[in-house]
Amino acid sequence: MAVNPYASLLNDPSEINDPDQIIKSTPVKIENLLAALGPEKLNVQPAPGKWSVRDILSHLADTEIVFAFRLRQALAQDKHTIQPFDQDKFALRYSHYDARIAAAVFAAVRQWNVALIAGLTEEDYDKPLNHPERGDMKLRTVLETMAGHDRNHLKQLEVFAV
Repeated sequence: MAVNPYASLLNDPSEINDPDQIIKSTPVKIENLLAALGPEKLNVQPAPGKWSVRDILSHLADTEIVFAFRLRQALAQDKHTIQPFDQDKFALRYSHYDARIAAAVFAAVRQWNVALIAGLTEEDYDKPLNHPERGDMKLRTVLETMAGHDRNHLKQLEVFAV
């Protein structure tokens, strides 16, 4: 598995590809997409086995909590080892969540993470850590993964808005 499986999503010449800018702008993009969607679209699966808007937003909220912990652990420990998680097992409970609350959780935790990122130094960006499935990386790679992950799920959400 690649160190950052979302890296290819940060190479679009028609879009801003700076991870920090993507990370900052995603909550507003989600808010705008939600405003364009009626409540009837929030729980509809586009195909069997595919995530609904609610599921995607719940996943983004869960993942943002995970990223918050990963960033802080990486900064607090030497050569931190990231704890992987099974997104499909997390998703088993998404039917109990509300899409708009999931979006609010994502936005709040993301705002907290943006504040942390704003204070990072070059030394922080280069802090080494390890992901058991992806290998050695730097904190910068976690931020690039966050941005690519955002872009991936924003593209999925945009399909519902048409």
